[in-house]
Amino acid sequence: MDEQALLGLNPNADADFRQRALAYFEQLKISQDSWQVCAEALAQRIYSDDHIKFFCFQVIEHQIKFKYSELTEVQQQLIRETLVTWLQAQMLNPQPEKTFIRNKAAQVFALLFVTEYLTKWPKFFFDILSVVDLNPQGVDLYLRILMAVDAELVDRDVVHTSEEARRNTLLKDTMREQCIPSLVESWYQILQNYQYTNAELTCQCLEVVGAYVSWIDLSLIANERFINMLLGHMSVEVLREEACDCLFEIVNKGMDPTDKTKLVESLCQVLQSAGLFSIDQEDDVDFLARFSKLVNGMGQALITSWTKLVKSGDMKSAQDTLQAIEAKVALMLQLLIHEDDDISSNIIGFCYDYLHILKQLSVLSEQQKANVEAIMLAVMKKLTYDEEYNFEHEGEDEAMFVEYRKQLKLLLDRLAQVSPELLLASVRRVFNTTLQNWQATRFMEIEVAIRLLYMLAEALPVSHGAHFSGDISKASALQDMMRTLVTSGVSAYQHTSVTLEFFETVVRYEKFFAVEPQHIPNVLMTFLDHRGLRHTSPKVRSRTAYLFSRFVKSLNKQMNPFIEDVLNRIQDLLELSPPENGYQALLSSDDQLFIYETAGVLIVNSEYSAERKQVLMRNLLSPLMEKFKVLLEKLMMAQDEDRQMALADCLNHAVGFASRTSKAFSNKQTVKQCGCSEVYLDCLQTFLPALSCPLQKEVIRSGVRTFLHRMIICLEEEVLPFIPSASEHMLKDCEAKDLQEFIPLINQITAKFKTQVSPFLQQMFMPLLHAIFEVLLRPAEENDQSAALEKQMLRRSYFAFLQTVTGSGMSEVIANQDAENVERVLFTIIQGAVDYPDPISQKTCFIILSKLVELWGGKDGPVGFADFVYKHIVPACFLAPLKQTFDLADAQTVLALSECAVTLKTIHLKRGPECIHYLQQEYLPSLQVAPEIIQEFCQALQQPDAKVFKNYLKVFFQRAKP
Repeated sequence: MDEQALLGLNPNADADFRQRALAYFEQLKISQDSWQVCAEALAQRIYSDDHIKFFCFQVIEHQIKFKYSELTEVQQQLIRETLVTWLQAQMLNPQPEKTFIRNKAAQVFALLFVTEYLTKWPKFFFDILSVVDLNPQGVDLYLRILMAVDAELVDRDVVHTSEEARRNTLLKDTMREQCIPSLVESWYQILQNYQYTNAELTCQCLEVVGAYVSWIDLSLIANERFINMLLGHMSVEVLREEACDCLFEIVNKGMDPTDKTKLVESLCQVLQSAGLFSIDQEDDVDFLARFSKLVNGMGQALITSWTKLVKSGDMKSAQDTLQAIEAKVALMLQLLIHEDDDISSNIIGFCYDYLHILKQLSVLSEQQKANVEAIMLAVMKKLTYDEEYNFEHEGEDEAMFVEYRKQLKLLLDRLAQVSPELLLASVRRVFNTTLQNWQATRFMEIEVAIRLLYMLAEALPVSHGAHFSGDISKASALQDMMRTLVTSGVSAYQHTSVTLEFFETVVRYEKFFAVEPQHIPNVLMTFLDHRGLRHTSPKVRSRTAYLFSRFVKSLNKQMNPFIEDVLNRIQDLLELSPPENGYQALLSSDDQLFIYETAGVLIVNSEYSAERKQVLMRNLLSPLMEKFKVLLEKLMMAQDEDRQMALADCLNHAVGFASRTSKAFSNKQTVKQCGCSEVYLDCLQTFLPALSCPLQKEVIRSGVRTFLHRMIICLEEEVLPFIPSASEHMLKDCEAKDLQEFIPLINQITAKFKTQVSPFLQQMFMPLLHAIFEVLLRPAEENDQSAALEKQMLRRSYFAFLQTVTGSGMSEVIANQDAENVERVLFTIIQGAVDYPDPISQKTCFIILSKLVELWGGKDGPVGFADFVYKHIVPACFLAPLKQTFDLADAQTVLALSECAVTLKTIHLKRGPECIHYLQQEYLPSLQVAPEIIQEFCQALQQPDAKVFKNYLKVFFQRAKP
């Protein structure tokens, strides 16, 4: 072997050596017989370096995986012998190999097993067992091989082909017949032999039993001698976690419901008599987490049995099973309430399913009612944050608690389905007790009390948040709690979690303020002062900005008396943060968007006159316009790139804020009705000159483009005078991305204003197309994926533009261009339909062609178009689907074919018998289509039902393609 190259296998080797080692590995993989050198190196134990041994196994693994069928009988025999020889050598090794080598060896054995067991090596396991016997190093490898075989056959995470899945089923069936009983016997011997002397091997063996139990005959394991041994392991500290997992797999195995109940009950009796149900005596949380998972498995297994028995009508057995379930509830509650969240989390499934049973029972016993209440109290207790939770820097532990809280929320929702009255009463009790004395209460208790009120909104569902009408007792309970929340003063509590929960809850129950509007002023002040938008925590300020906009929007009818006061109070929050270093604004620009939107909503939905609205809107937007002009001048003069970027971002924010205010307008309250057109036209005049700024084009154009999109909706035809110059600027020195984002703007104008913009479109049609073609024809590196994708997206945008123009009844925009340009455009559509393997573009091109045939394909169409139909459109309808890249199994491609069928139908509709004659006599014969198929095709085309032809066309091309 190349000793120099092997040096590169060492993780500490330098880059050159590592590169050489990789190249050597690739060379050995390709070479016909160099794997034999690796086989020899392993069998003869030539190398002591671990990385070289691992490397040799990798080469052999590649050989088995990809080239095994090419090997001769003798070579295959050599691989088998090499592995067995290596295994025999391990029995004599004074020190076992490193774990990573043993795992790799096990994978190679498992690969060979999958390849040879059914044909050449039926005695695979017996041969391995005869080598390893009870030698500890051998047993370790034997167990690793078993786990690797299980991973090959049943690992759910590995995606198998249908062929591999069939092979794996056959392998498992053959194993069950030929060797599983012997393997189970070997496991029993290993457990018996090593349970007190080698914990590591015993645990490995228990893991194997747990893995295999899901697909072998359960009676081989679920019998007295095995179960007794496993139960014995439950009281051995080093074995019990693995024994727990093994018992869990046994309990999890699908079986007859009555037998399952018996199995679980017998297990429970023994576990209980061994003292394992005394949770409070146990302080090993890792074991308890596994034990909780086991109890959860037993509980869910019993519930599955109960469901099956009820379904089958065996009410006697179902009743016995229900009693068995009830008997586990006390243990379940102990685990649910445990202070360790992992232990609690593992039992939630059983708890959830138990509540589902109670939901189905018509009457609950006193004990069952007590159980529901106990679960409820446990959930409320466990929802509480602990002292260690870090609110400022939330890490992995905090993320896990957030996930755990989501699980508890599901339990709370399920409790609400079982007993809504009880849940409401319990939450009310906790809420009132906590808020009565909030000043002297710890933050986590207050947070959870408000959180529970918040959670009731989803747990007790109503339509459109109408919690304060309908059911009187529920409405008054929620109303009382909301009144307490907003009048207690708890919003002043000095902890971010309480503050955030307060605002979330106020917004969640915004309908409360329609019933008791007298609380609105106080809540508005809470939003606006140091408790909300001016809080010391940026996290609270940011979330409050969003919640404040929701609050104002939902209560717009009640906001009228407070509008001017609120606008004055948020004045400083609307300031555009200057791009100077060190300036720390209260809100980020993203948060300010919500404040601008809120200001817009307050003005637009007010009961003021149009004149007053205009004044207020001008007061809101004028500072932005002034700042914009100043910043644009600064940008034009800025030399430093960082400074340019900061100024461009600031300009972009100004445009973004103005855009956001326009979201307040609606069909009922248009810009015109509110008298605000003039203000927004002024904004347009202020922002559009920025398009000619040569610096930071991408950022600035993007903002102005978004503003134009909004103005097309809000100002309607008043925006039209601005469009030509804006378009001209945006088409200067364009990149693919600029064009891609500009075209939707033109599409929006075309679709909205149609013939009103026809002169403008005719004028800018060719400049736009020239810009597109120029970008598409730019040379790019052959393997530059992002450039290829950008061009594909631009091509799609181009065809979408042509589709909008033709679909908006404005084909004259194309027709009025020079004949040469018209022809060029038509050929690009044919090219898009046939030459580019992009079904989305192809579909669009066929839609355009159908539309053009419909508009121009009749007797009075443009001169020469009928010719174009027969020479180019008809051939496109056949050449595109006949391409190898046109995949009829792909959904998008089928849609393209469907539009292709529509195109042919439209041609027939417009040209009549002449079209049939052309297909029969000229075009289809030129494709060597058999006469009877031509006949069949023309008949299908003449069917009045378009769907018949679409279906036929798919079959036609499926037959035509090799």
